[in-house]
Amino acid sequence: MVPVPAAAPAAQVGNPWINIGIFGLFVVVTLVVVLRASRNNKTAADYLAGGRAFTGGQNGTAIAGDYLSAASFLGIVGAIAIYGYDGFLYSIGFLVAWLVALLLVAELLRNTGKFTMADVLSFRLKQKPVRIAASITTLAVCLFYLLAQMAGAGGLVSLLLGISDKAGQSVVIIVVGALMIFYVLMGGMKGTTWVQIIKACLLIAGAFVMTVWALAMHGFDFNALLGAAVEKAGTEKILDPGQQYGKSITTKIDFLSLGLALVLGTAGLPHVLMRFYTVPTAKEARKSVVWAIWLIGAFYLFTLVLGYAAGALIGVDAIKAAPGGQNSAAPLLAYHLGGSVLLGIIAAVAFATILAVVAGLAITAAASFSHDIYGSVIKKGKATSEQEVKVARRTVIVIGLVAIVGGIGAQGQNVAFLVALAFAVAASANLPTILYSLFWKRFTTRGALWSMYGGLGSALILIIFSPVMSGAATSMIQGVNFAWFPLANPGIVSIPLAFFLGWLGSITDKNTEDPVKAAEMEVRSLTGIGAEAPVDH
Repeated sequence: MVPVPAAAPAAQVGNPWINIGIFGLFVVVTLVVVLRASRNNKTAADYLAGGRAFTGGQNGTAIAGDYLSAASFLGIVGAIAIYGYDGFLYSIGFLVAWLVALLLVAELLRNTGKFTMADVLSFRLKQKPVRIAASITTLAVCLFYLLAQMAGAGGLVSLLLGISDKAGQSVVIIVVGALMIFYVLMGGMKGTTWVQIIKACLLIAGAFVMTVWALAMHGFDFNALLGAAVEKAGTEKILDPGQQYGKSITTKIDFLSLGLALVLGTAGLPHVLMRFYTVPTAKEARKSVVWAIWLIGAFYLFTLVLGYAAGALIGVDAIKAAPGGQNSAAPLLAYHLGGSVLLGIIAAVAFATILAVVAGLAITAAASFSHDIYGSVIKKGKATSEQEVKVARRTVIVIGLVAIVGGIGAQGQNVAFLVALAFAVAASANLPTILYSLFWKRFTTRGALWSMYGGLGSALILIIFSPVMSGAATSMIQGVNFAWFPLANPGIVSIPLAFFLGWLGSITDKNTEDPVKAAEMEVRSLTGIGAEAPVDH
């Protein structure tokens, strides 16, 4: 997602006490919900998959809550306000990605797996090496995503709470991390899901109110809004492509690479894939994605209006000068429309968004470690539900502490590489292996390992030696230049490479996999026979 960098000290906007009060109200309500949900957490299926008791509509809303991060909301509105047409391409990329998830992944994954992505990948392959590789890629995606969200929390503080020093921002990151640990520790997947449902409703409702308000100020005429944005910007170029990605052949290839990673990466994001196991049937899994597409699609249409409204009512120069730069566009627009109260609501929703997303990432990482590494590799499938849940809870605490320390350490840094890496790893290491496992009978363990480790390694190496790390004004490490890869996103190289390595590893592997298992997986994925049933209480 588009990151929220830490902000420079600047004038305070709105009333921080109103912001804190509304956010506190949200925390109290969600804590009550989490504590109520935690009463029924008796088994691993309860804790890690919500007892498979959520409907397609509920799960689809939770998926929207998981997917629409604060960085996405603030970043996309800001990108549209400043770059116009090119900024909206983020919205299109994120939305189109769900068609890949719907058509190729959702139903088949629900039928084949149990708790995690590794269940699917290791179904007909060698358990130990494949589960270890899948856990490593899952933890890598979740960790980098977590760091970006935690650092984003610090970046929001300057504008929304009037805290500009690093010590104050660190305190906020610690509070967000502590709440995340408590939510997941107590509520598991059930509590996390309800937090995401509440947050999705608040975020979409808030964006809807601002959209209607902004359109009403221009007579509900979108053309009039665009005209006002052009007049404020002093140029019609914001209506044309090329403002951000058309300046050179490198930026055009970079955008193609980013688009590839966004569209294919979503169907490989572990915290999104894990949501398909919280529903009772494959039909509900499909319904989940359809609900998510409608909700996410509506939200991204709102961002188009909000972005141009921010450009028309606030102006590009004022947005760039504000704390947080372009990511301040949505809060500034809220303040312009409804004063401190509306800003307070949008501020609270932004923090709630971060809270919900990091909780979803934490439960995914914890499930991967406890179920795949501890339950299946260390205990060789003999671990009890109670043991897996106990290890998952301990893992949540460790992950939460790492995220807090990493978020504090990433303050003031360009965290774009963390998000880019999360999507690049998901698209490179996870998706090729998932598709090969589901659709290619000759796929072997060697192919899976080459694809996962090759995708992870190539994405990591290319980002380390790209402009996001060194050699540019926005690089994470300033004063040095060891970049030899010209693109900011490695997707255009690492994704085809991962597919190629999966194919090459399989055709050169003399150890063919069990054809009976392959046939069983095909029947199960397509029909649902033998799939995990909902848990009755």
